[in-house]
This record gives sequence, C-alpha cells and structure tokens, in this order.
Amino acid sequence: MSRRTLALTDALHRYLVETTVRETDVMRRLRAETDKLPAANMQIAPEQGQFMQLLVELLGGRKVLEIGTFTGYSALWLAGGLAAGGVLICCDVNQEWTTIARRFWQEAGLADRIDLRLGPALETLDHLLQQGAAGSFDFTFIDADKENSPVYYERSLRLLRSGGVVAVDNALQGGKVADPAVSDHDARHRDLNRRVCHDPRVTVSLVPIGDGLLLARKRGDR
Repeated sequence: MSRRTLALTDALHRYLVETTVRETDVMRRLRAETDKLPAANMQIAPEQGQFMQLLVELLGGRKVLEIGTFTGYSALWLAGGLAAGGVLICCDVNQEWTTIARRFWQEAGLADRIDLRLGPALETLDHLLQQGAAGSFDFTFIDADKENSPVYYERSLRLLRSGGVVAVDNALQGGKVADPAVSDHDARHRDLNRRVCHDPRVTVSLVPIGDGLLLARKRGDR
C-alpha cells in the first residue's frame, strides 16, 4: 500500500518497460529512429502508449482520433487497439515527420487502419463536424500545439460519443504546472487541467504516466 504515487527511478522505469511493455520490433526501431531527431522529446513513453492501447480496447474503439502524430509511434499503439474494421484518423502538419510514420505503419501492417490528414488540426476537426461526425468517436488523443489544447478539447467533446474518452498529453508539462514561478503562458496546461477537472460534462482523472495524461470521459447525461 502507498498513500501517493511512487516516483520512478531510472532502474524502476527500465524494469517497467522491459518487464511489462509489449513493444513490437517495429515500435522499438521507430522509437530508436525518432531518438535521433532534434525534437525527440516529443515522443511519448512506451508505457503510456500501451496504456492508451488498453483504453482503446476497453472502449471497443472503432473510431479513434489523434491530434498531433509526430513520427507515428503513438499511432501504432492506438491503431493496434482498434476493434475489427476500426479506423484511426491522425492530424498533423509536418510532412517530414509523417513520412517516417507512414513507413513504419506500413512495416507494422497497420497502414490500412490509419487515415492521415495533413493540415491544420482545427480545420480537420471542423470538417469532420461538418460531415456529421459529432458523437461518433470513441477515443481522442491530444498531443499537439499546447496553445490550442483547450480548443482541441472542446472539439473532441463534440466528436466523442457518450462514454467516449479524450486524453490530453503533457498535462504536467515537466512539473511546470505546479511551479508558481512559471507563468501561465509557459505552463499552458495549468488552466486546462483546472477547467477539465471542474467540467460537469465529464468524469476525469489526471494519470501521472509519461508527462501526465489527463483523461476525461464524456458523461452520458450531458
């Protein structure tokens, strides 16, 4: 028993990944290739990817949305959790990074489950709403430009079905959200965390995995 979440030492984190994470060879190679990029810190942790895959499976996910795809590592986990016939729609603006993603999706045999939409995510989300997709998605993962996270959250709630889940990455922002010396501008998720945790439309939990994953389940009576 413990009254607070256990801090992960390097050794304990290594044990966690090596013992409990079912990372495929394709995933490992993609993670290694991404580590060579200047923006490698944008990659999610393996244990977070597996956790989100479990959430998609528990939801029976057939329609999943990812806002911010980078090199496609998180998409491999999400697509791997889809129910038969399911689709993952990925939103990103970077051709270079998503070219890497497409190559590894193909290697993993998951390319036919992933629909990449290149362009500003808000335009893609609004287009989905215009097409009548409101209330049809099971899960949304938000991991893009932080200044637009509140807008992505609102669009996601409209797109989610009752009981669907939106997950916002970097909820802890490396600890910045808890540091009063850091301005709200530099800790943009501080306000979002507060807003979501008091949003009556959802039930919520901030999970201290990776850089913090804020989970909000859309209530059926809202």
